[in-house]
Amino acid sequence: MSLRDRKILTFDVVGTLIDFEAGLINYFRPIVEGAGLNIDDATILSSFAAAEDKQHHLTPGIPFTNMLPDIYRTVATQLGLPASEKHVAGLRLSMEFWPAFPDSIAAMKELGKRFRLVAVTNADNWALAHFSRTLEEPFDDKVTAEDVEVCKPDPQVFSYVRGRNSENGYRLKDYLHVAQSQFHDIGVAKRLGYQVCWIERRQGQEGFGGSPSVSEKTAPDYHFATLAQLVQAVESGK
Repeated sequence: MSLRDRKILTFDVVGTLIDFEAGLINYFRPIVEGAGLNIDDATILSSFAAAEDKQHHLTPGIPFTNMLPDIYRTVATQLGLPASEKHVAGLRLSMEFWPAFPDSIAAMKELGKRFRLVAVTNADNWALAHFSRTLEEPFDDKVTAEDVEVCKPDPQVFSYVRGRNSENGYRLKDYLHVAQSQFHDIGVAKRLGYQVCWIERRQGQEGFGGSPSVSEKTAPDYHFATLAQLVQAVESGK
């Protein structure tokens, strides 16, 4: 089945379209330096990932956006950072300024000419509104953890998406789920029968960065390092 045979592409947003690792480092770096600490970026990201993993188990029913204050407190305790209310609240507020990956806007414009594009994010509606503006409003539909009341990798998120879009006649074979995170997206989507495209934004780098780790990676149906490569594959008729 060719990529061109798909009709609807569902997208993880944070980590796939929005460079959340850059956003995190932009937020944490001044705090680390202001505290006079010598902590490298990899340590900041791995500490964040572990804290997020912990928070998913403690509060699985709230959006990622609302997990960020507790995640900050956990990271601050582990790394010895200040944890004033300003610092704690600031991480969530920084989402407004998290940048898009360099290829995201142009790639989404191209893909939007051929496919229905749906955001599927663990963020809340407030954060997704900011991300959508950053991405120049590419989505035909948007689903957030605030809507579903659970976060990926809970299968209910994917069921909710299919239910919303079934009224337009889309069947499972019409979908391709596009995501960076093995933890949040690739594994569960594959188990549910989706064709999946892994955008491995950290290709060539060690570890899982700011995303929670998995014990075993799920083999995707399509595998690219960038969204631009997905566009190229679509245009070539693969």
